[in-house]
Amino acid sequence: MPSTAGAAQPDLVATPDGSLLLSWVEPVGDSGHRLRFSRLVEGEAAWAAPRIIAEGSGWFVNWADTPHVFALPDGSLWAHWLRSTGPSRMDYGIDLVRSADGGATWSAPTLVPPTAKQGDNGFVTFWPQGRDRLGVAWLDSRQKSPGDGHAHHDDHGSGAMMLRAALFDTEATQQAEWALDASTCDCCTTASAITDRGTVVVYRGRTTGEVRDTRLVRFDGNAWTAPRDVHADGWEIAGCPVNGPVVVADGPRVWVAWYTEAEGLPEIRAARSDDAGDTFTAPATLAKGEQVLGRLGLARGDGHLLVSWLEQAGDAQRLVLARYDGEWKGARRAEVATLAARGRASGMPRLQWSHGAAWLAWTDVVDGAPQVRGARVTFP
Repeated sequence: MPSTAGAAQPDLVATPDGSLLLSWVEPVGDSGHRLRFSRLVEGEAAWAAPRIIAEGSGWFVNWADTPHVFALPDGSLWAHWLRSTGPSRMDYGIDLVRSADGGATWSAPTLVPPTAKQGDNGFVTFWPQGRDRLGVAWLDSRQKSPGDGHAHHDDHGSGAMMLRAALFDTEATQQAEWALDASTCDCCTTASAITDRGTVVVYRGRTTGEVRDTRLVRFDGNAWTAPRDVHADGWEIAGCPVNGPVVVADGPRVWVAWYTEAEGLPEIRAARSDDAGDTFTAPATLAKGEQVLGRLGLARGDGHLLVSWLEQAGDAQRLVLARYDGEWKGARRAEVATLAARGRASGMPRLQWSHGAAWLAWTDVVDGAPQVRGARVTFP
């Protein structure tokens, strides 16, 4: 991998021109951080020399809510990281930047939301809104009162987080903003995909009875649908599991995978929609048992679905990749790596399909320091 020792929080994205982008965060001095990225062009054997997106101090860096990099059809690159905005450790907003020259230079950061002062805003997903506009959805804490507290990601008091979205133009200027769901889980990752009826965003909802199941909203370019459950698992949990859903789409078909403990055991479920997310099939169980940690990745390639997740393997963790057909059948499983990282140190592994193979990136620990690792996997 092109990153150096100490790097962590990788992101991995396939671009419209067939390249792969890998980003990561590395430490700078005693308290600073640097966000870098590299490109792998189809047909080339080596990653390009890394480029710097941003560096500075006062960033909010953690294992779950990590920076993203993204490419639009017009060739522009976008990226984000989290910046501290208030007196509490959990006061932070989203710094969004754009590059029009392949990542050589970047715009000044745009704060998302622009009013972010106190409270936490993050868990971002990006999508292309046409050729040159960027869609962004995130979890937003503006409904919370200061008394709700922000000591930990999974201990946010009684106020509900919400899901919001906005569009940004070629100047990285916000054009519109919507409130999509007034009650979501505090710190589960969000994900998005493009259907023939618009963008779908999946996330973990939250009811007043503390049921936290996977929900979906869809944007047709003008308006958003009301939130709906992908499946009513009925998982009641008082805190956030930090384990969000993932989604891919092709035309009217949408595939979603998610983590749940609705039946008392860790479980990965998946379902398919043939009508752009209006309805879903009954879920299939992809994995179940105490060893399942979740932290899913999902990609589609060569007519198959690919899902990655972490499992506990004794004192270590195991990164698993499985391949399915479009109905979540015909499973093929590969054990990609055994990690020395423990607990949250392994972060959120990333999965993409590109160059005729599945590509994965994750954080491991080598000689006591984090390091980004990667793998290319094909199934015979």
